[in-house]
Amino acid sequence: MNNGHTPDRDTGRVALFIAILAGFMTPFDLSAVNIALPAIGSQFSMDAVSLSWVSTAYLLASAVFLVPFGRIADIHGRKKIFTIGLAIFTLTSLALVFSPTSLALIILRFVQGAGAALIFGTAVAILTSVTPPQERGKAIGIYTTAVYTGLSLGPFLGGILTGYFGWHSIFLVNVPIGLFAIGLISWKLQGEWAESQGEHFDLPGSVMYGMTIITVMYGFSNLPDPGAFALIGFGTVMLAAFILWEIRNTSPILNVRILVKNRVFAFSNLAALINYSATFAVTFFLSLYLQYIRGFSPQYAGLILVVQPVVMALLSPAAGRLADRTDPGRIASAGMALSALSLLLLAFTTSTTSLLYIVGSLIILGIGLALFSSPNTTAIMGSVERKFYGVASGTLGTMRLVGQTLSMGVAVIILAVTIGKVAITPALYEEFLAGMQIAFLSFAVLCTIGIIFSLIRGTTAPEGMV
Repeated sequence: MNNGHTPDRDTGRVALFIAILAGFMTPFDLSAVNIALPAIGSQFSMDAVSLSWVSTAYLLASAVFLVPFGRIADIHGRKKIFTIGLAIFTLTSLALVFSPTSLALIILRFVQGAGAALIFGTAVAILTSVTPPQERGKAIGIYTTAVYTGLSLGPFLGGILTGYFGWHSIFLVNVPIGLFAIGLISWKLQGEWAESQGEHFDLPGSVMYGMTIITVMYGFSNLPDPGAFALIGFGTVMLAAFILWEIRNTSPILNVRILVKNRVFAFSNLAALINYSATFAVTFFLSLYLQYIRGFSPQYAGLILVVQPVVMALLSPAAGRLADRTDPGRIASAGMALSALSLLLLAFTTSTTSLLYIVGSLIILGIGLALFSSPNTTAIMGSVERKFYGVASGTLGTMRLVGQTLSMGVAVIILAVTIGKVAITPALYEEFLAGMQIAFLSFAVLCTIGIIFSLIRGTTAPEGMV
């Protein structure tokens, strides 16, 4: 078992290739599903709010399980947990093809999200374990490129698959990729990484953490219903109890002291939370806008939406290399500023806005996210000791997924207020458009606030020590 020793170069290359496969598959599924939502809604007669749960269930499960399984991976082995996650994700993808009802679909998406959590919580940790500090930004940049390539091809290929083979095919394509990755791990990836081997797993803390995430996220997504406020209040109490428990625990799932003592780690994660909260629902809204209001086919809508993640994929390696040479926090802050600008531009979208304007706004957003994501990840992973890599990776993944869930929560609230829990029909197109504009303006304000937290994070320590 590898517990901190420098691995050979072949192990690093194999780990990077496997991380690329997994990094492609999970975001591909997420973005491809967004373009297929109208088709799914048509088959199961789902309203706009119910449709949002096809994405939200996946994100919610991922957020609940990320940090606990990141800790389990640190104790029992990151490769083992990563492989189990791939297996769950692959099998659930196959099961989704045969979903008989909308409820079954949403439940299976929750299970699929749990499998994705095991992947998210360990992929970056494994990469960080096998990569020297001076090359870490480059490796993370390449991995980030794979993530954004999956996001890039999701809308485009998802539109083609949905248009020609039905929405079921989006899930089916995950199966061969997942099986190949699992086989490659068994055949080529030698060693294991578990720097916290033998330490205790905090089950009570994990339960409190999960209850906090579920109640807050579910309550948030059901606003403005009165019961939603009670759920959010209960979740807030659970969060306070969780923090107090973790502070006194000798083997916590989330080392709260890192958040208190490590300014870079704390503010970099907060910046990630804000960035994903402000940007994730862009694809959701524009997918519905392009297909409902503009009347475009899934294929053509996907071709337009592919612009943003393509730009992200092309620029992420360069952003990662730049983060190896200079302060990654400043690069990430510039990326956050460009994201805010693009969201402000999208807030002025109307039913007659030119496609060139929309594509230009998506290009700016793609540049902003590329400059933010891999440098911000480099800052986070470089700010902690090796034994915390799994927890750090899981925490970052949680910020991403909670942010994405919050983004969808905002979308649900705005849709519930502007059009209600009904199907989107031509009679409601003006209300939908107004809701989309409000959402983009709100996201632009949130991203602007995020620039402040990104700038005050401080500088990453050279050897990543707390």
